[in-house]
Amino acid sequence: METNEKKALVESLLFVSGDPVTLQTLKSVAEMPETELKQLLDELIAEYRDKNGGMHIIEVATGYQMVTNPQYISWIRKMMNSGTPNKLSLPALETLAIIAYNQPIIKAELEQIRGVNADGMVKSLLDKRLIKIMGRKEVPGKPLLYGTTKEFLEYFGLKDLTELPTLKELTRDEAA
Repeated sequence: METNEKKALVESLLFVSGDPVTLQTLKSVAEMPETELKQLLDELIAEYRDKNGGMHIIEVATGYQMVTNPQYISWIRKMMNSGTPNKLSLPALETLAIIAYNQPIIKAELEQIRGVNADGMVKSLLDKRLIKIMGRKEVPGKPLLYGTTKEFLEYFGLKDLTELPTLKELTRDEAA
């Protein structure tokens, strides 16, 4: 592997971690000698500092971390407070999965599958704009139909709903 590829690998590992990564962890995962890794990290730190872009790599007490440039803190705070969806709870994920795989679906069908009241979860997912009201079902009472949104696709990194794993793929992954 060339030096640029090694740097890209280290950069990728730091990016996906989000938290500080120890030199020992990087050494184990990247399968590189510690001295080479330390040199690559020093070079990456200098490159990011000299570039003065939106990201930096820093050395912290527990290892190395990719962080945002403090110069842009006011915009970062504004973005973080803009209401973008954060991590979802397990009940929210369960509810969202049922809607994604059965859409359009009414709340009564959703509650029948989950076995619990879904009012809070539906409201939360609507607030996060991960689901939307798609219309009304043509049955007595005309209940609301729910489905996923463009934000749902973005949140999970999907191009479209056909990229959702099938039940067969999910059960095969659990068996492995």
